[in-house]
Amino acid sequence: MSQIKLLHSGGNGVSIVAPDSNPASDRTLKLPSDGDGTILTTNSSVGKILQVVSATKTDTFTSTSAAFAQITGLSINITPTASTSKILVYFSVDASNTNSGATSCRVAVFKDGSNYLGSNISNRVRGWQLANYGDNNTGEHIGFQFLDNNDAGSTSQITYDCRIASQGSTSTINRSGSDIDNADYGYRSASTITAMEVAA
Repeated sequence: MSQIKLLHSGGNGVSIVAPDSNPASDRTLKLPSDGDGTILTTNSSVGKILQVVSATKTDTFTSTSAAFAQITGLSINITPTASTSKILVYFSVDASNTNSGATSCRVAVFKDGSNYLGSNISNRVRGWQLANYGDNNTGEHIGFQFLDNNDAGSTSQITYDCRIASQGSTSTINRSGSDIDNADYGYRSASTITAMEVAA
């Protein structure tokens, strides 16, 4: 098997080796004519998903708190394996409220205990505002995904969780506000949160 070996001044080197089997035709590895660069190795993990952590909630949850309350079962922990990794987070929450009048609720995602997404401007609160249909037999799905760049370069555990804040009524998760036992209007749903470590 033919090969070309490039030696380092220290004695060791890197070899360019012919393929193990005869290719169907001659193959060409072309180096760029302009600019320098580094050749990625075949075992490079850049862009690969290194780990996935997920939680799915199928039972119900209610809260009357005007402040954000953690939704039981929608919290996950992920520990990056490298300081350069990014975290891709996706969450999907089904929410409603018990009042059929002009009340609603908000859903937010927290990172390590802090409300993470949206602009906290003046009296505006970070989070997703549910539309109010004036019908507590309905619910609304809130889904969003984002790439956390992990700017701190941390390899410590990160916690992401979903929370809900009520506005003058009882907020509900995975059920309608009325929770009517009726085949036409009553329902049960599911909510989920997932975090994926992406090599960078």
